[in-house]
Amino acid sequence: MNLYSYFDSPIGPLLLTSDGVQLTGLYMETGRESRPSTDWVQDATAAPLAATREQLSEYFAGSRRTFELPLRLQGTAFQQRVWRELTEIPYGDTWSYGQLAARIGKPSASRAVGLANGRNPISILVPCHRVIGADGSLTGYGGGLERKQWLLAHEGLH
Repeated sequence: MNLYSYFDSPIGPLLLTSDGVQLTGLYMETGRESRPSTDWVQDATAAPLAATREQLSEYFAGSRRTFELPLRLQGTAFQQRVWRELTEIPYGDTWSYGQLAARIGKPSASRAVGLANGRNPISILVPCHRVIGADGSLTGYGGGLERKQWLLAHEGLH
């Protein structure tokens, strides 16, 4: 069953999606998946949507730095490798695309890493916002650079 709910966050509404067992998506209003398909069922109390909403509340309040939720990340083997490595970026820290590429053993693949990063279906929890350009610039972000900047500032304050 495909379930969804919304979470009102300081960076705007977030769409949460689930298969009823695992979280399958966390999208920002301007992201690729801002609205679920018509065959989806809205249920804010369904697991793990309720747990995700609770942990997001704690994150935005500054009392949570890591998430403990069942995630189902669907993508190619390369994308999944990049997404797993994203979860290793410490709260309040940033890595460049080149650093991320080197960490997965593909030092010349920073462009491919950037593309995989941009296809991350579970933003914030799989912290693609923590990846920046080699020169420290805030490069592309599916939710918009303003949100990326907000998230990085939020994590720097706590």
